[in-house]
Amino acid sequence: MSWAGYKKGFDIYLRLEKSLAEATRSAYSKDVTKLENFTEGISVSSITHETITTFLKFLHELGLEGTSQARIISGLKGFFSYLLLEKIIAIDPMEFIEMPRTSRKLPDVLSVDEVVSIIEHCDLSKPEGTRNRAILETLYSCGLRVSELTDLKISQMRTSDQLLRIVGKGNKERFVPIGEEAMKWIQHYNEHMRNHMKLAPGHEDFVFLNRRGKKLSRMYIFTIIRENCVALGIQKQVSPHTFRHSFATHLVEAGADLRAVQEMLGHASITTTEIYTHIDRSRLKEEIQLFHPRYGKN
Repeated sequence: MSWAGYKKGFDIYLRLEKSLAEATRSAYSKDVTKLENFTEGISVSSITHETITTFLKFLHELGLEGTSQARIISGLKGFFSYLLLEKIIAIDPMEFIEMPRTSRKLPDVLSVDEVVSIIEHCDLSKPEGTRNRAILETLYSCGLRVSELTDLKISQMRTSDQLLRIVGKGNKERFVPIGEEAMKWIQHYNEHMRNHMKLAPGHEDFVFLNRRGKKLSRMYIFTIIRENCVALGIQKQVSPHTFRHSFATHLVEAGADLRAVQEMLGHASITTTEIYTHIDRSRLKEEIQLFHPRYGKN
């Protein structure tokens, strides 16, 4: 079988057995194609540990960052694990390949005041103002990914319990609490805008709609936030994901249990959530000066 055939089988495996999203499957396929092109199309069964190390050395010499190298290695590990599982190969050439060390960059975080100012800057005199306010309130209240927000459906809302049933990465479901303020603005949006719109066929169940009665695009959410930040003079690079980062950081800094935050964010691993345990260094210094016996006032 050709590389194309193996890649097709790998994609089916990732979709059906691993329930990975299309974007992730596409990235893995591109990683395998990079190796295929590097080896000039030699058979998959001829790939050895030495082939892989030579390929990785080539990527390093190209100046590829450690995070990019790690992602490619992850894709190749998945590919050869699949081939081993299907008994297409007898020895996994990725078995002793280690991930490069990468430094974890702390995400940009907004202060509570910055979040509030961005949310409250929505122009309620415009027809879409109430909807935009409801969108931003929901983003910050629930820590949703932007795709989870645009895909949110009325049938996923348990208003009596103030819970949202979110379908996240890999079609994994989780329940996320939604605050009273966000619920209030969603109700305002429904009463003053959504209930008076002509809904496009197939879009009737989506919570947030554009003027044509169709669900909003991810890019439109970016636009709402960017325009508010520009108007307020906020210099940080703010995106919908910044709201998610800020949601998690503010919870953890206020003392929320890390496992609970992990559940709300839909992280598969607690190590992913632990990035939000960073705190303001100046506040940490103040705490030590106030309470440490060797730093206190004499």
